Amino acid sequence: MGKNEPKALTRLELEIMQVLWERGGDGSGLTVAEVQRELKAELAYTTVQTMLNVLWRKKKVKRAEEGRAYRYEALVSRERARGSAVHDLVSRMFGGSGEALLMAMLDTRQISAEELARVVEKVKKDSQ
Repeated sequence: MGKNEPKALTRLELEIMQVLWERGGDGSGLTVAEVQRELKAELAYTTVQTMLNVLWRKKKVKRAEEGRAYRYEALVSRERARGSAVHDLVSRMFGGSGEALLMAMLDTRQISAEELARVVEKVKKDSQ
């Protein structure tokens, strides 16, 4: 991954982003306490606050001051984050080979023959 290439999110960053995408997409954003309540794992307020600040410094979220708190909103779309994660996985684990990823998915039964057939049809359709 090059210097200007966005890095994939960590597991906890992704979990927080999922909350922002699902609950904070109306433009009003969420406070640290609101994000904390929505997370599956029970995390300390300060941990959630730290992670939101990390995401803000990485330019993955924006924040607006509201009284003594901030409201956070996702700056990076779910699709862009997904693309970065797939790129990172293919680069690190499969030497940049999408085919190697698909073969590993077949070998480990992560994708069925029917699903693969749909992929093939999509590739054919998209290349026309």
